[in-house]
This record gives sequence, C-alpha cells and structure tokens, in this order.
Amino acid sequence: MAATFLDIAITPDVMDVQHEMGSDQLWQTPHSRRQADRFGASEEGMIATRDSFYLATVSQSGWPYIQHRGGPPGFLRLLDDTTLAMADFGGNRQYITTGNLRGSDRACLFLMDYPRRARLKIYVTVEVLAAEEQPELLALVTPTNYRARIERLFRFHLQAFDWNCPQHITPRYSAQQVAEYSQSLQERIHELEQENQRLQQQLSPKGEF
Repeated sequence: MAATFLDIAITPDVMDVQHEMGSDQLWQTPHSRRQADRFGASEEGMIATRDSFYLATVSQSGWPYIQHRGGPPGFLRLLDDTTLAMADFGGNRQYITTGNLRGSDRACLFLMDYPRRARLKIYVTVEVLAAEEQPELLALVTPTNYRARIERLFRFHLQAFDWNCPQHITPRYSAQQVAEYSQSLQERIHELEQENQRLQQQLSPKGEF
C-alpha cells in the first residue's frame, strides 16, 4: 500500500508533540490517513489554474529552502495521475533549488487558491532534465506567448498529497479576477445611468435640454 501524506509527514518527533498536545489519537488512527497517491478531478482543476506555487527542498546542510515559482495559468502541467512537469525559467542565477535536488530528489509543492481559501500540499520526487534532450516534454510545458528563458525541465513524481483546511487564509484576488467579478456591476451601473438620464429628460420642461 502506498504511503499517505501523513505517513511521510508524521515522524517520531511529530508523534511526541502530538502526544503532548493530546492529538495523537486524532492523527495516528487509520481513518485519518486518507489514501492520496493519485491525482483526481479536484487536484487536476487546482493544478491547471495555478499561476504560482511554492517549491520546498532541503540543502546538504539540512536547512530547508522554499522558492516561489510563477508563470501563466497551467505552467505546472499535469501529465498523468501521478506525474507533473514544468519548465524551469531563468531567474537570479542562484540555482539553490536545482543544487539541492542534486543532493536529494525529495521536494514538497505548496499550491494556494486564495479566493477559494484552499491549499494543496504535494510530496514528490524530482527529475531534473536537460530541456534539449526532452523535445516532446519541452513542447508540452512551454507556455504560449510567455517571454521566459527555459533552462531545464522538472518532472515531479507524486508520492502523496493532502488538502488543508481553510483556516486563517485571507481571500485575495488578482486584478483580472477583480475586473471579471466587477464587470456585471459596471454593466448594471451603466444601465442605471442611462435610465436615470431618460427619466430626467421625461420630467424636465421642454427646452431645458
């Protein structure tokens, strides 16, 4: 049986703290270990609409490192129900994430949907691939009409995922989302302004307009 997210995340030290806080029975019983080793429709929808996510790795010295990754919606591509991929765009040339992955191929992706107050955590192992050696994959993950230099490809192999509760997530909206949500209001305001103008014309004595 494949490991669940909690099987990976809950270590002996974590179990000690859970016991101290009285939550060990809640999180160490079989019913709390949801099997999540294949992406379904909910995960597909979440992944396909993200324009950013966070990628965590661990260095040779044991320090964690988390990096923001961004691109057009869908730049993180679902290849099948256990595999993701993305183009690694050129950036500040520190290469911390890529270097960390040479020491350990384990990583965690953290996806946020602020308007829906949803978060998806994904444990993966990572293949770092030369873009020129993977022409078919490169074509799949290259965004259309997006100016960025692709240095390499990342292919993520799912180990386990988990959805988090919405607590303490402040809803945030992009400028495009605000424009979409307010469009109907703007249209209604325009209709009311036109109606108001017609009523003024009807009520005003002849010759005042």
